[in-house]
Amino acid sequence: MTNANASVYLDTSVLAKWYLSEANSEQVTEYIISLNQAAVSSLTKTEMRCLLARRKRMPEISTEMEAQIYATFLDDISQGHLVLYKIEDKHLESASNLISILPSHSLRTLDAMHLAIAQHYGFDTIATADKMFAQAAIALGFKVDEF
Repeated sequence: MTNANASVYLDTSVLAKWYLSEANSEQVTEYIISLNQAAVSSLTKTEMRCLLARRKRMPEISTEMEAQIYATFLDDISQGHLVLYKIEDKHLESASNLISILPSHSLRTLDAMHLAIAQHYGFDTIATADKMFAQAAIALGFKVDEF
């Protein structure tokens, strides 16, 4: 795992384990707390909203819990516990290029966006619980902490 002084880009699958009780949630909690900087992008805000809405529809969480978790997530950003990096138009083109660069990977659109953002802002390490995303990140030269 990454050393405690590192800045790590967190993918939404890891954040799900941070905010919801899932397999490896305790390990993810210890990991995130140990980081010097836990980074997300403005894309992550949309993905978290979607993830929570899906969990509510399943129904794994209540409407109240959905609102509470999302508010906590936004508060973690405003308090600086999660550092928010902005999406720029150039990330769209970079994501498109990554899909071309990695033809043997099943790179989804939003995953390509996360990778483009992480590359642009110079992150060396990405944390994820998504195996396909992890494989693509490794292929691009990222260090990946998997959960």
